[in-house]
Amino acid sequence: MKRYVMVLLGVLLLAGCGGEIESNMSGSVQSFSFTTQDNGKLSNEDLEGDWWVADTIFTNCETVCPPMTNNMAVLQQKMEEEDIDAQLVSFSIDPENDTPEALKEFGDKFGADYDNWSFLTGYEFQTIKELSIKSFSNLVDEIPDSDQYMHGTSFFLVNPEGKVIKKYDGTKRSEMDKIVEDLKKVQ
Repeated sequence: MKRYVMVLLGVLLLAGCGGEIESNMSGSVQSFSFTTQDNGKLSNEDLEGDWWVADTIFTNCETVCPPMTNNMAVLQQKMEEEDIDAQLVSFSIDPENDTPEALKEFGDKFGADYDNWSFLTGYEFQTIKELSIKSFSNLVDEIPDSDQYMHGTSFFLVNPEGKVIKKYDGTKRSEMDKIVEDLKKVQ
């Protein structure tokens, strides 16, 4: 009997170790359908059933966007090395200037593989501001008399049901390892 209890405890412990990501967010991604860097369409419905990581960027950014996009490229490479199946989505917060062509050129600078990384545009600024705040609790705002924007620097992990479950510091390369480890738990 004692051996049976020990085996049962071992099984329960192992069952508790897999598949769970410690969440630090609780929201849902609002409905969207936007234009990709290839002039295609991508919607939240297209992403249903997939794990995905989102961020906000703009191509004319003079501060945090280049390092964030570089980190997203590092994440993409790590995901490929670990055979992780997930999507990456970068929402432009400067849709007036970030045409599909501009986003494609920007992504190319970072070696983006567009098979699982989409750069999105094709909406009004107010639309992305609202989506960013309501879906990700992520600040996005214009800076008066400037071509720059204020925005959060987090990466957001979204589950296959469209729930935002975790955020990470998109400016820290070490956070990319944390995202990979979390994605490995659910693959």
